Amino acid sequence: MTDAAGVPPAPEERAARLLERLAAGGASASQPGGASAGLPGGASETADADRIVLVRAPGRVNLIGEHTDYNEGLVLPVAIDREIWIALQPWDEAMVELTSLDLSRTASFPLTGLTPNPARTRSWIDYVAGTAWSMQEAGLPVRGFRGVLDSTVPVGSGLSSSAALEMASSWALAAPGTPRPDAAIMAAIAQRAENRYVGVNCGIMDQFASAAGRAGHALLIDCRANTFVPAPMPADLSVVVCDTGSPRRLDSSAYNTRRSECELGARLIAEREPGVRALRDVEPEMLARNREVLPEVVAMRCEHIVNEDVRVLATVEAMREGDREALGRLFAASHASLRDLFQVSSPELDAMVGIAVSVPGVVGARMTGAGFGGCTVNLVERGREEALREAVMARYPGMTGLRPSVYAVTAVDGAGPLPGYQGRIEGGAGPKRG
Repeated sequence: MTDAAGVPPAPEERAARLLERLAAGGASASQPGGASAGLPGGASETADADRIVLVRAPGRVNLIGEHTDYNEGLVLPVAIDREIWIALQPWDEAMVELTSLDLSRTASFPLTGLTPNPARTRSWIDYVAGTAWSMQEAGLPVRGFRGVLDSTVPVGSGLSSSAALEMASSWALAAPGTPRPDAAIMAAIAQRAENRYVGVNCGIMDQFASAAGRAGHALLIDCRANTFVPAPMPADLSVVVCDTGSPRRLDSSAYNTRRSECELGARLIAEREPGVRALRDVEPEMLARNREVLPEVVAMRCEHIVNEDVRVLATVEAMREGDREALGRLFAASHASLRDLFQVSSPELDAMVGIAVSVPGVVGARMTGAGFGGCTVNLVERGREEALREAVMARYPGMTGLRPSVYAVTAVDGAGPLPGYQGRIEGGAGPKRG
């Protein structure tokens, strides 16, 4: 939840609000779609009131490296201070009951007998249940709990609310005293939940960024090796997200089509180039000499991926060198490639980028996320963020008929518990600070 200006509440305020709702039993019986405010199966008798825990997981914005993750390539995301928080109270029941404050919905599921079901109508709770299923499949013990969830990650904006929910859930579900695998392994477990249980064939970038984020840094992630290197963000630049107000519309069929086109391109090139396993292995010169064997649309998809990997490394170098001109060129080239070659931009995204690059102090602007709506990411000179916001708010609604949102974001650490926000609920008075 954010305030009227789109600013997330202060941590103390947010924690107090969550714990107050947890003390009240989560959902109200009068809420639309809400479950009973009481706890199922008499579980209130077994809930551990001395072990209230808050966990959080950030969303992410990808600076550059779009659609490269499932081609085993390189990406450069930033974990951001738009986050999902869960306040939870463990209990002895093999069940999870979770209330979403934003949706005014309570849902529950048993921890036993979870199985993927592709025919299931997809719901927000499936991301939590899928994480529980995937953790158990990986041999990690899980616990039941009742909890309350609050999010400042806009849904459908391309800022990875689903990955943030999975990573927050992985901390909420983790049995106490159990060694936790490293961020790369937990990201793979969460990705498997989304792929197999929820039925979204995503790459690993979103979960990895949420799990492994580093304050003040982007993450250069190698999606083949599942490793990362922190890349310091330039101190004189801000990251500003411009939400088009047009929800991301790249449905699973369009996404899967592009993924299949990339895989076909890699297979056709591999027939002539030993050692090619994915487009990650194809360099621009190799693509050029094999382009004749590729259907034109497949060649276009491949051209984007191959050159996007190059742009990721060049962006890390430009950030290190403080080369603003290079950053602007790289962001512009990435957006043009996504628009013209991968064909996942939209009129709204193009309009937002066009406005941004006309504003003095904006170093670079491009669409971010899977495409067909959502957000743009902008590198902006510190002190010029408000100029960008004013330009967008003045011009974008007249161009599109939509209401945008503009907010600066900060690079934060990855998912984990919030130390100090735990203890006994006492009349909903808020957290004890230890």
